[in-house]
Amino acid sequence: MWLVVVLVGIVTSTSNAYEFSLPRIPRRSKSLSPRLAMTSTSSAEDSIAVAVTREDGNNKKLLKALESRLAGRISVLEVPCIAHADGEDYALLAEKLRSERWDYVAVTSPQAAIILNSAWDSVRDDPIPVTAVGKATSEALEEYGIAVSFCPSKAIATTLMLELPATRVTDATRVLYPASAKARTTLENGLRERGFEVVRLNAYDTVSAHWTHIQRTNAEKCQVACFGSPSAVDGWLRNSNNNTTVLAACIGKTSADVCRDRGWPKECIFFPDKPGIEGWINVVEEAVDALVSETV
Repeated sequence: MWLVVVLVGIVTSTSNAYEFSLPRIPRRSKSLSPRLAMTSTSSAEDSIAVAVTREDGNNKKLLKALESRLAGRISVLEVPCIAHADGEDYALLAEKLRSERWDYVAVTSPQAAIILNSAWDSVRDDPIPVTAVGKATSEALEEYGIAVSFCPSKAIATTLMLELPATRVTDATRVLYPASAKARTTLENGLRERGFEVVRLNAYDTVSAHWTHIQRTNAEKCQVACFGSPSAVDGWLRNSNNNTTVLAACIGKTSADVCRDRGWPKECIFFPDKPGIEGWINVVEEAVDALVSETV
């Protein structure tokens, strides 16, 4: 006679899922999509290959955090999916900073911080207040000696547009917004609805990187891809022949929504409630846990 004992536990996920939260223990009733499970051949003891997809050289903080949290469980491969170029309005940035009155410069990404710093000498002795969308952007600005006067409670444009304080009673608060050419109009539209005057400059552009043969080979090994922007998602798809079989670990809901729209199964998309490195690492760990539980 055989005695079978079934242990049942409940684990609450810290990430969002579109229809359910993946558990940290094997539960076949809510398993990953069959096409993904078929590609997940690693045993629980093997390291899981994770792709970091930001521009070449811009993955340092993410790599350090992954090493701290998941050392021994994953192997990390740098597979840059985006690159940056000057935007059509870049040449206007320094003159705009110097020649007009601004109450704020709005900076919404670490790359925008790099672009602003390249023109900041024109006002460095009489600096304009700068608002940063989140911690990573704030840290990037501070590395260049640019003080941050305001940061919203949540690192997304919709929160920034609601929380940015107006500085004038009778005149419109004026905001210079050096943006990516591909950035949505959420921030400027929301601020204008509040009575702000916003001048947007398409100061840089985000384009898809072109993979080398080695990078393409590395991408084929990966079971989890870390996406920090919609452009990174599109760059991955363009270079990987529309590979949506990897788990998508997204920095926030905006990138997760793009993954969903581009064909990822809902159960294969992970994103935190609050965008940022810490939440991003949490969802990478959950994706890894989900893959391990599929192979137990």
